Amino acid sequence: MTVTDKTLPDREPAGSPAGSPLLEVSDLTVSFGSEAGPVRAVRGVSYTVRPGETLAIVGESGSGKSVSSLAVMGLLPSSAVVTGSIRFKGTELLGLNDRRLSKLRGSGISMVFQDPLSALTPVYTIGDQIAEAVRIHQEVSKNQAHARAVELLDLVGIPNARLRADSFPHEFSGGMRQRAMIAMAIANDPDLIIADEPTTALDVTIQAQVLEVLKKAKEATNAATVLITHDLGVVAGFADRVMVMYSGKSVELAPVDEVFYTPRMPYTMGLLGSIPRMDVEEKEPLIPIEGTPPSLVSLPSGCPFQPRCPIAVDLCRTVEPPLADTDRPLHWAACHRSLEIAQRGWSAADVFVRPALPPADASLPPVREERDVVLALDNVHRAFPIRKGAVIRRTVGSVRAVDGVSFDIRQGETLGLVGESGCGKTTTIMEVMNLLEPQQGRIVVLGKDTGTLKNSDRRKMRADLSIVFQDPMASLDPRMPIGDILAEPMWVQKIPDERIKARTAELLQLVGLAPEHASRYPAEFSGGQRQRIGIARALALDPKVIVLDEPVSALDVSIQAGVINLLDELKVRMGLSYLFVAHDLSVVRHIADRVAVMYLGRIVEIGTTREIFAAPSHPYTQALLSAIPLPDPVKERSRKRILLSGDLPSPADVPSGCRFSSRCFVFAEQLDAEQQATCKGVDPGLYELGGDHRAACHFAKVREVV
Repeated sequence: MTVTDKTLPDREPAGSPAGSPLLEVSDLTVSFGSEAGPVRAVRGVSYTVRPGETLAIVGESGSGKSVSSLAVMGLLPSSAVVTGSIRFKGTELLGLNDRRLSKLRGSGISMVFQDPLSALTPVYTIGDQIAEAVRIHQEVSKNQAHARAVELLDLVGIPNARLRADSFPHEFSGGMRQRAMIAMAIANDPDLIIADEPTTALDVTIQAQVLEVLKKAKEATNAATVLITHDLGVVAGFADRVMVMYSGKSVELAPVDEVFYTPRMPYTMGLLGSIPRMDVEEKEPLIPIEGTPPSLVSLPSGCPFQPRCPIAVDLCRTVEPPLADTDRPLHWAACHRSLEIAQRGWSAADVFVRPALPPADASLPPVREERDVVLALDNVHRAFPIRKGAVIRRTVGSVRAVDGVSFDIRQGETLGLVGESGCGKTTTIMEVMNLLEPQQGRIVVLGKDTGTLKNSDRRKMRADLSIVFQDPMASLDPRMPIGDILAEPMWVQKIPDERIKARTAELLQLVGLAPEHASRYPAEFSGGQRQRIGIARALALDPKVIVLDEPVSALDVSIQAGVINLLDELKVRMGLSYLFVAHDLSVVRHIADRVAVMYLGRIVEIGTTREIFAAPSHPYTQALLSAIPLPDPVKERSRKRILLSGDLPSPADVPSGCRFSSRCFVFAEQLDAEQQATCKGVDPGLYELGGDHRAACHFAKVREVV
């Protein structure tokens, strides 16, 4: 049976409350005009949401997730052509004028946007903006609306809510701004909350807080929720049902446990197989989905996923499968082979090819201590002065961005540097990349102290030390063809033109691209391909050490898997050492040999990857690990999460004693007055915990967090 607007509302989704559908979307299509032809962003999507239910919509970038929800809100541009039906509490929304839609937005349906800084007005206080949302829909006085705003800010966990209501958006951290957006969304007790990637740009600790606030908001208002995300770990613990979208169409729709444990669509299986998991004991290569989504202007005939699907047959290339019943109740999939997948019990590893682990580098000594040190930091400091005064500038303080960091990286090793935004990770790697003498301490690269380098030595050393940036589009010059981008470092080092041309072709092949791509420009490549180009540029001069600054955080999980596998392979093949900066500990567990955890300018725990994940001893490390969602509904729902209170303190006003004590759950819940005085008054160094494992905590203790 094909899912249509007639069949979906009659089905009762597992685990959702009984009652009539709150939202009914039937055969929704959205298209936009372009020079190349109409862009079919949404193609015949149908789903329902019932009161109190959470529906998660997942898929790669460009799959139509956000467009379909903006259509529900009536927020698409006037150029969009929308057909189908969107009924909210029985009322058809398509065709309503802006006045009637405006009355509905905020009171009946509200939205939490992905970027709260863009969604909030910078010239009005947070309290005024929430109060305005209240007064638009309720007949209350200005004072009553302000009191309601303070109450809502307190509900979503903003400390000193009465005082912070008078703050402007730029005075809030990213997590606090997102919480303020949630407060605005629930201000009028809406029946439906649409959350569009509400945690994408946040640290895992702040993400955990925001998800907890969303759960609290749902309980307080009994609102249904549509959660748009690419993070399947978030979906596992938050959603009741999941709709997977690809190329503008729903390709799988089922209760959350069904999607994770018995997927019937190869695309869903690929998404699940490409996720790096924190809960696996032994490292395995991730399963990438090869290729990229097709253009929505010129979709291939048949199933849009068939060019990337390893089990596609002739029928898949000629007939697009409808969203239809599978062997499981309340489970629909758009795949001609869904019943065969069920009968054979196929998993992602059966459908997609899992690459082999690269063999260990036999040329390296097996014992770490016997390998050469390629990068060492010893008590490195970096402070930035705070100055005031328009005419006479005077220094009134300093921001201690890096405050005594020490670590080393050996040949063929990957060190993962992790921590929240603002902890000093990026400043640390910039100190390394500058190849200058630090304000205090020493940096030694390949046996040479950067404080003693001459300009000529520094230029030569840049051939041995390279970097891959977080945003590949921002780091590649859009005016230069890829061949010139790859050749540029070699021009600087005065390599002969003949060798440059041959090396450019080698580099493109090395990262899985074709030599003929050299004449193309960055805009002609997908995000994953652009990041491969960034890696190729970093490899241009055969470096020995590569710094990777959040190299996969901007990529879809399906693309991320291929890049991570590539980095693993190149490390062994070329004998590279990596300094891998990230906030996603699932990725770090997969790629790193050792892990250093930073907090407020210092390393608070360091050890092998196995030690850090199996026996985390610093409360901050435990909170980071606890905050990472697991892509497993049963495990995720049964976990007891450690939620940190508040935000990272300012590095301009570092707390005395243990700098983590103001947010430490152990300090607040488990220590007596004498022990708390120790934490407040004595700055802990890195205590030896055995082997290579050290933690900066007076009361370090292993706690189970996974």
